[in-house]
Amino acid sequence: MFNRRVLTVAAFAIACFATGAAAQTYPSKPIKVIVPYTPGSPVDVLARVVTQQVSARLGQSIVIDNRPGAGTTIGTKLAASADPDGYTLLVGATSFILSFSLYQNLDYDPVKSFAPVAMLAYSPQVLVIAPSVPAATVQEFVAYAKANPGKLNFGSAGMGNSAHLSAELFKRATGIDMVHVPYKGNSLAMQDLIGGTIQVLFDPVQTSIPQIQSGKVRPLAVTSKTRFPELPDLPTVVESGYPTYEFVVWYALVAPAATPAPIVAKLNAEINKAVSDPVMKKKFAALGADLTTSKPEECGAFARSELAVWGKLMAEVGIKKE
Repeated sequence: MFNRRVLTVAAFAIACFATGAAAQTYPSKPIKVIVPYTPGSPVDVLARVVTQQVSARLGQSIVIDNRPGAGTTIGTKLAASADPDGYTLLVGATSFILSFSLYQNLDYDPVKSFAPVAMLAYSPQVLVIAPSVPAATVQEFVAYAKANPGKLNFGSAGMGNSAHLSAELFKRATGIDMVHVPYKGNSLAMQDLIGGTIQVLFDPVQTSIPQIQSGKVRPLAVTSKTRFPELPDLPTVVESGYPTYEFVVWYALVAPAATPAPIVAKLNAEINKAVSDPVMKKKFAALGADLTTSKPEECGAFARSELAVWGKLMAEVGIKKE
């Protein structure tokens, strides 16, 4: 019994030493970052710029591996099954959590299958309406919607999409009744908003700004809790009288579960330095993203809270897993 205990303790000590040694020499070869989106997409651009900065700090190349498809589940599954050695990472966005409530029989869990590394950025949406709607503020819009229940149509990129869910949250926060019109993309919904077929859209800030500046749509509020730098005069939904409302699309870096904590900590430190760069922050603010720093545990807590919130809302809306 004594010898067995000695061997067990020795084995544990050796394992800890090996982990520590690996972390000290990490990274000793190129790192692969899986991006489950197409090249040139907002998530892809963010991943490439941030990892370029991190690569320079680590002194090791970082390769982007685009694996789009099946609502981001193809790339995510690939990352979940990778060796937990810090050499395969994944950039996840809001859909990383939403997919868990949209698809059955996933071979991974967005929380249990991954080790959170760091948040990268948040991006708000903008509540925009057709110019034909007689409202200039959120309060006026809510009053008009309540006077015309079920007569306003809001668009989205499909059931369970972020634009859909942000509108559903808004309906619950304000007590209004609107009709959902799903499209195959937010750009198509924007075209119909401009044309007057639909009256309301929660659209990513980066694609809304050109339409707002041209006067083709009327902005009422941003969905984040703080104002967006590129639209400083536009109030938030919170400022408009609904303190519980917030919706942001987020981006984070995760690793396969069981990735050694020292490696996670090293990656977290370098990512936080990269996203804190003033030039980087200004560049991404113009693209509609607010770069942010975090600790791994904060990133994990956020993911767990998101999973609970959206799972509950999708069930209430009647969205069933495919």
